[in-house]
Order: sequence, then structure tokens, then C-alpha cells
Amino acid sequence: MQIAGRPANSTTLPMKAVVAVVIGNWLEFYDFLVFTIFAVMIGDAFFPGESSIGRLLGALATFGVGFFTRPLGAAVIGAYSDKVGRRAALTLTLMLMALGSGLVAFTPSYAQIGLMAPIILVTARLIQGFSCGGEVGPATTYLLESAPPERRAMLTAWQGYSQQLAIVVGSLVGVVLTLLLTKQQLYGWGWRIPFALGVVIAPVALYIRGRLPETIQETETHASGKAVLVNLARYHSSVVILGIFIISGATISTYVFTFMNTYAVTTLHLSERIGTIIALTGAVASIAGMATGAWLDRLGRKVMLVASRAIFVVMVYPAYLTLTSPDATPGTIVAVNIVLNFVFSTGIGGLYVFLLEAFPKAVRSSGLAIMYALAVTIFGGTTQFIVTWLISVTKNPLVPAWYQIVANVASIAAIVLLKQHTDVVVEKRRSANSLSASEAS
Repeated sequence: MQIAGRPANSTTLPMKAVVAVVIGNWLEFYDFLVFTIFAVMIGDAFFPGESSIGRLLGALATFGVGFFTRPLGAAVIGAYSDKVGRRAALTLTLMLMALGSGLVAFTPSYAQIGLMAPIILVTARLIQGFSCGGEVGPATTYLLESAPPERRAMLTAWQGYSQQLAIVVGSLVGVVLTLLLTKQQLYGWGWRIPFALGVVIAPVALYIRGRLPETIQETETHASGKAVLVNLARYHSSVVILGIFIISGATISTYVFTFMNTYAVTTLHLSERIGTIIALTGAVASIAGMATGAWLDRLGRKVMLVASRAIFVVMVYPAYLTLTSPDATPGTIVAVNIVLNFVFSTGIGGLYVFLLEAFPKAVRSSGLAIMYALAVTIFGGTTQFIVTWLISVTKNPLVPAWYQIVANVASIAAIVLLKQHTDVVVEKRRSANSLSASEAS
């Protein structure tokens, strides 16, 4: 028996279905990540105090709170996806994200309603975190199951592209707002516009996702969400643990890069406009790096992942010496950040398919969702707060470099240890044999 909406005898989904997943995933991460681009303004609106660093830390702590519900969202929605199908899970996550973004956009400031303002803001972030935690597994699994084995890296890389496109759009909105509004207007109400835009776009994405064909058959699902999680814990816990370490390097560097807007303003003492330009150009460079990494995946997935991380580890410290030099111009800072983003992201192109292929299909969505959510919660959700606090305490602007070096060295070790699941190896051999037979005929 097949789940409704699955095209008969279809092995590869139509491109419009893939586009629908990518658009929804982009909106999910746009709504979640745009918070950090406007963290300084949000801190001023929701957290009272004389100290600007105190207000910023309040906003970054709230940003981090959103990560605490990501493992719960991953477990609940990831298991839901492996039980009833990918489409239902993808629709649910988008509805929840729209709700959270609406609360951020329209909640009055602390000056207007007092303590209820930060309470509502934290609630909104918890909802967004639950949604985002449940999004990654079903969305990335859907992309993988839409592709033939030889194109999996190219297609699943769109998970990374959509996240960077979210930063691009958020940064572009920031650049436009800094050009059109005064600083007082930007801090007063302008920062709310990006969240309101996300709410407006959500119904369109919901309509598109509601028409998605399914990629998993009823014979491949579990009887309950509990059965999914029991299977995962009993037979695949070592994969989840290694995956957490692999993602830790990626997520720490990613959130340091999304933090560059705030870092530029508070540590490098550049303008808000330059800060948003740094975030924008870095995200564009990341997309180019991911595309390059996905193309080079043919050289060997594990080789590419290890090599790209190793090169990044070697260059990140001297890069930050340049960024923090008294002689560094805004143009130099933008250029260095572009290079860092590009090099790092070449190792993201094949990352998602590498992690997914460590699981069998029956627990693929929940497995990736849980490992990703735990890694991002433990390491990503705390990155910006810890980096800001350490810079404040040590007065050392090179803290982000050291933090990334340690995380990525641990990540390299885990990549070396992780292996593909037996089912995936057999599937690839069958695909290769089928291709050879087709060429021979």
C-alpha cells in the first residue's frame, strides 16, 4: 500500500516538489535566523538596563532559548515523519514557525507592557525552536529520497543553500532598512519588519507544501512514533553520537558567521550597515562554497569533508588576526569573511547526505533530526552568547577563532569514524550495476 500523493512507480520526484521543500525550509530558517541579525535592536526593545552589552546578552540568551526545544521538536516531528510521512511533518513545522514569528513581530516592547514583553518573546523562540528542530530531518530526508544515488549530494546540499539564502534575504532586508530608516526608526520599529514579512509569506509556502507527493511507503514506516525512537536508540545511538560531534564544528562556525553582524558592530566598531553587508556577502560566499563542495563530492565524500575542515582550521586564526588588526579596512574585513565562509562551506555540500546515509530509511528522518537538534542546541544555541561573554571578560577579539578551531578538530575525528549504513552501500551497488547494464545495452 502506498501513502496518498506518491506518484506510482516514481523513483525521482518532479523538480517542483523539491522546490516546494526548499522554499519552506528557507522560510523556516529565515524566521529563525533573522533574530540574530537584529539582536542589538531586539535587546534594546525587550531588555531594560543601562549597559548595552547587558541588553545584547539578554537578546542573545533569548536567541539561545530557542534551541532548547529543538531536540523535542526533532524527536516529536522527526518520529511523526517516519510514522505518517514527510509531507504532514513539513506542513506542521511551517505552521508553527509562522506562529512564533508573528509573536516576535507584534509583541509590544518592555517599555509598553513591562515583564510580559520578554516572556512572550521567549515563548515565541521556544515555538520557533520546536518547529526548526522538526524541520531539518523531514526536509533533508525528502531531498535525499527524491534523488538518484549519484545526485544525492547535489540535491541535499539545498538544505544548506536554503539556510544561507535565509541569511541573504534577512541581511538584504537589513541593508534596505538601514538605508531607508534613521537609527531611531530602525531601533524603534524597523527591526520588526523582517519578522512580519515571514508571517506574510507563510500561507504561500503552506499551500505549496500541502500539495507535495510523498516519498516513503506505508510498508516502510513504523507503527508508532515510540517505535521509531526505540529503534533509533537501540541500534543507531553510536551514529547519533558521532553525528553530534560532526555537526558541532559546522554549527559553531555557522553561528559565528551569522554573529558577524553583531561582532562587527560591538567588537570591530563598524556601522550597522557594514555589519549587514558582512553578513550578506558571507552568506553568498557560503552558497558558492556549498555548490563547489557538492560538485567535488565525486572525489570522495569523506575525503572532501575532512580536507575542507582541515584547511579551514589552518586558516581561521590568521584570518581573525587580519580582521582585528587596527589597520583592517571595512573592505578587508568583508573580503576575509567571504574567504572564510567559502572555504568552510565546501565541507557542507556533501555533509547532509553523508549523515543521512549512516541511517536506514525507516529511521532516517528522526535520526538526522535528533542528532542535528542536539548538536545545534548544545553548541549552536550557546555559541553567540559564549563568544560575546568571553570577549567581554577576556577583552580578546580572537575568541571566535579559537572556539572554531577546537570544534572543527573534534568534528574531523568524528567524520573519520562514521560509516555508511549497510543498506545504503547495497543500494549504491545496485544503482551502479543498473547504470552499467543500461550503458552496455
